[in-house]
Parts: sequence; C-alpha cells; structure tokens
Amino acid sequence: MLFFRLELQRRGIRSAEEFLPHYRKAAERLGLKHVDPAPKTFEGWFYDGRRPQRVFRPVIAEMLGSTIDALWTEVPATSASPSLPVAGPQSPVASPARPGMDMSEMRRSGAMAVRRARKYVLQTDRERLGDSTLPVLHDHVARLITDYPRVPLAAIWDDLLDAQDQVIFNLETGRHRPSQLGDLNFLAGILGFLVAKGFNDMEDREQARTMSLLATSFAKDAEHPGLLALVHGLQSLIEYWADRPGDALFYAEKGAALSADLRGTVGLWLLGLQSRAAAILGDEETVRIANRAAFDRRESFVPDDLDELGGLLTYSLEKQMYYAVESEAHLGHGDAVLLGEAEGAVRGFSDPADPNWAFGDLAGAQCNQALVLLHSGDVDGAAQVIRPVLDLEPMYRNNGIIVSAQRVRHALTTSGARTAVVARDLGEEIAVFPPRRSSFPSPPRR
Repeated sequence: MLFFRLELQRRGIRSAEEFLPHYRKAAERLGLKHVDPAPKTFEGWFYDGRRPQRVFRPVIAEMLGSTIDALWTEVPATSASPSLPVAGPQSPVASPARPGMDMSEMRRSGAMAVRRARKYVLQTDRERLGDSTLPVLHDHVARLITDYPRVPLAAIWDDLLDAQDQVIFNLETGRHRPSQLGDLNFLAGILGFLVAKGFNDMEDREQARTMSLLATSFAKDAEHPGLLALVHGLQSLIEYWADRPGDALFYAEKGAALSADLRGTVGLWLLGLQSRAAAILGDEETVRIANRAAFDRRESFVPDDLDELGGLLTYSLEKQMYYAVESEAHLGHGDAVLLGEAEGAVRGFSDPADPNWAFGDLAGAQCNQALVLLHSGDVDGAAQVIRPVLDLEPMYRNNGIIVSAQRVRHALTTSGARTAVVARDLGEEIAVFPPRRSSFPSPPRR
C-alpha cells in the first residue's frame, strides 16, 4: 500500500466523491485554477498506485501535506504506525516567498511588461522598419515555434495572431528596406504555418487550408524551398487528420519531390507523412519504401535554418520513430518487434525537459502503442497505455489526439475481444472523450 492511500483512509476518504471536496479546497488555498480528476483517474491512484499527472500533483501535495515522492512510497510492512513525511521548506510544492503576489501573478505581470515593451519597439519607427524590429520579431517567432508543441494552444493563440498581424502590417505598408523583404516573408510563412496548424488543431479545417495557401505564398516570395516543402507537409497533415489519405499522400509526395535535394529534416518528415498516408490506404509497399528512405537519409542529414529553430519546424528521431510505428499500426501489425518499437516511441517522449518533447506526440505515441497491443490481442495492455491520454485535460485534447483515440476505439470494435468487459468499458470511455473542447477558446486579449 502507498502512503497516499493510507493517508486518505485515515481521513475516511475511499472514493472520488469523498476526495474531491478536499482536493478543491487545497486548490483554492494554492490559488490555482484546477481540473477535477475523473473518478477513474482517482481510482487509478487509489487502487492501482498510478502516479498522478503533473497538473494534479501540487494540489494533492497541498491537500495531504507531503511531497508526491513521499506519498507514492510504499508503507513499510514492519511499521505498526507508519507516519507520513511532512513537506519541509525545501519541498518542491512549498510556496515561494511572496511579499505581495504569488509566482503565477508575477509571471503574468512580467509577461504583460514584455508584451508592452515589444509593442513599443515594433512601433517606434513608423516611417521605416527599425533596426531593432526584425530581431524582436525573430525572437518572438522563435519562442512561439518552441512553445507550440509544449503548451495548450489557448496559451499562445493571441500572441501568435499578434505576431502575424505585425509581420503582415510591415509587409503591407512597405516600411521595410529591400534587404529586409526576404526575412519578413520568411517570418510570415512560418507564422502562416503555425496559424494553419492551430486551426487544424481546433478542427477548423477550412480555415487551416486557407491559411496554408497563404503560407505557401509567403514561402514562395521568401524563395525558401525548405519552408515551401514544410507547408506542403502541413497540407498533408491537415488532410491526414481529416481522414482524406489520398489528398494527404498527394501533398506529402509534392513536398517530398521539392525537398529531395535538401539536407535538413523537412525531407524526412515528408517521407514520414507519405508512409502514414499510404498505410491508411493499405499500400504496404509505399510504407516500406518511404520509411526505409527516411531512416537512410537520417544518417546523412545536416540541420538547416528550420531545424535550428526547433519545435514544430524540426523532425526529431523520436518523432520519426513515432511516425514509423503509426504506419505499421495502421497496417494492422502487432508482432513482438513492433511492440518494442511502440514502447520505445513512447519512451522517447517521456521527459518533458527534452527539447523534442511534445504533448501531442506523446499522446499519439501512446495511442499507437495501444493499437499495436490490440493487434497482438492484449486488450488489458492497451487499456493501460492509453490511460494517460484519456486523463488529459480538455485544453490539451487537440484534433490529432482526439482522432488518434477514436482510432483505438475503432480497433476495439473490430477486435476479437470486443465483448470483453475491459474492451467494452474502454470503448465506452473513448466514445465520450470530448470531440470538441468547450474550454478551448483563447484567453481574452489584454
């Protein structure tokens, strides 16, 4: 038994209904906006000993007065009256020193100050694009590129649209020097790519397609073949998640042809996109050829300016493994080798401190692992590995994650174990996995 369960039992708490009032009070003491854990999430903590996701940990620690590590320690069998360690002053959940405001307030006010200062720099020279403007825009866009795969879209959507407005304004007014035009078009193309990706994540596919066409135009004006290939990749991605694999394959092949002589990872990404789309179409030969070519090219790739920006603009080895597993999963494979690769793909996204970590890629890799386990006949294993996906807060449930989860549900309905209790319960839970996130709209503009 864990100290977590023991401490709750000491307080007479044995169910989610009894747990939630105490949990909410702890969240209020911390001044945190919280999301209640689902009953099955609580049961996983209480009965199965699963560690809670990071979003729940500060509140649990505040509620029970100890660290998560201490709470998720086994109660010594030899102790007649085990005592729960108390969080000391160095505890990771201890409140920071705050003479007038807490850390979250300090960060919010600091972000507003940075926003005001950036706006001042960008508007100082109204007659001509100032020497400080492009570096500020570059830094802003670089941060958005890095943040996009790591945080909910609502957290950066306003900043993303503001940056796009500023770049297009500078292009429209002609306040730039001829030498600055290429940089502005490059930034406009990247921002168009990110905004189109945002619309797709919100399941607004028509807006995503329109913005991707605008991004294509900016990439052409910037005369940047890598960026143009990247946008074709996004167009493939949009159609892939829209369940139009034929169109997805068309755009992936178009981008792959454009990037055939490029040394960066964009060409590898397009091969991965080809493989996934071909797998949906049942074209096993194209899957094999594309994946083999991607891994061969990985050995000789040279990072380019897109790779240096990182985030969504680079295709890491971890992501390549995730795509390769997904292709095989779509083909219905579930052998021991693929099971190991699926587990490795999930492990590749296990560390949020890794610069290549992305919540969407982790969730996708977990759904793929569940699919492979289902194909091998392991329904219990599939239910276990997809649990973190189903426990995601609504703000993280983008279109790709929702579609990936629904693919697992479809596999459940066609598997031989579809009448098993575990399979039936899991299918019902995925069925109510919210396809539309009412909590998604972005925070108000300041």
